[in-house]
Amino acid sequence: MLAVLFGAIAYKANFCTMGAVSDWVNMGDKRRLRAWLLAIGVAILGTQGLVASGLVDVSQAISLTPNFSWLACLVGGMLFGIGMTLGSGCAQRSLVRLGAGNLKSLVVVVLMGVTVFTAFRGLLAFVPRDMLWPAQIKLGESAIQDQSLVAVVAGLFGMDGVPALRIALALLIGFGLVWFTLKDTGFRRSFDNVLSGVAVGLFIVGGWYVTGVVGQDDFEPVPVESMSFVLPTGNTVNYIMTYTGATINFGIAAVLGLIAGSFAYSVATRNFRIEGFTSCADMVRHVSGGILMGIGGIVGFGCTIGQGVTGMSTLSMGALITLSAIIFGSALTMKIQYYQLDENSFFSALRMSLRDMRLLPPGKTSTS
Repeated sequence: MLAVLFGAIAYKANFCTMGAVSDWVNMGDKRRLRAWLLAIGVAILGTQGLVASGLVDVSQAISLTPNFSWLACLVGGMLFGIGMTLGSGCAQRSLVRLGAGNLKSLVVVVLMGVTVFTAFRGLLAFVPRDMLWPAQIKLGESAIQDQSLVAVVAGLFGMDGVPALRIALALLIGFGLVWFTLKDTGFRRSFDNVLSGVAVGLFIVGGWYVTGVVGQDDFEPVPVESMSFVLPTGNTVNYIMTYTGATINFGIAAVLGLIAGSFAYSVATRNFRIEGFTSCADMVRHVSGGILMGIGGIVGFGCTIGQGVTGMSTLSMGALITLSAIIFGSALTMKIQYYQLDENSFFSALRMSLRDMRLLPPGKTSTS
């Protein structure tokens, strides 16, 4: 039910992380970016409220492992950011577009789901397992319980009042993000963006509550988790192929619910449209995007929702690195694509893009 509402509202409000970065990079419009930040702020306040009240224990969440795999978060986020730009949307947006009849997103979703298992348990599993995940900081050796900002600050400064520190950090960061987004008059007047930001944040909190309270059964326990759409997409593809011997779980239900919600809303508003590829190059971009999102999502432990909102709601440092890398990878890819429109080579477009982002010293930027 949460995912169905998520899909409907995401379709109505055009909630899209790639679109938010695109609006910011190409037009200087930060309204959709503020919607994403508002979702993070609401998710932090709600999730940390559940933890502080003792209703939900998120300590076993994948974003809070005691081994801080910083390199994997960085590389995985970059790959996912590049992939979501090439694929015209992140995992969540691709599922929403699929529900509304977009066949390009069907290709992206299927390839992402297959690649997820290839990178997690298949031929490419050696990449994260042997090359990226081992590059980690073992926080437990420094008496730090996990990679949450709460645990790290408490461990570094020898603080005993972790519950008080949790409340202080949650209020500071959560309300700080909410204030930052709502202080903008243009954003406050954009009903769809405010709606999507608040709603998505609440859906993340609802996911924690569903698995942490409603789903807790001593005889049939379920993992405590919330919304994420990379590994669950792979699990959904596997579930469809092995239905008679498979069991549905929270992630699969979230994926199917998201598709159902966008389908229902698009049909109800007469916006359902079958859309296909416009050219071979268009197909190659989307295929590449799906593959890169599948690999990046596994390497970096999640997507724009799984790490960018759900992971951030746990105040995870790894989620912050992944989120930052996703934004950077997406913004850099957009700039490269822009300069390639003037028939610049890839490396020329890359140099000009890095100069725009002030990562290279100023130089000649002529497109001749």
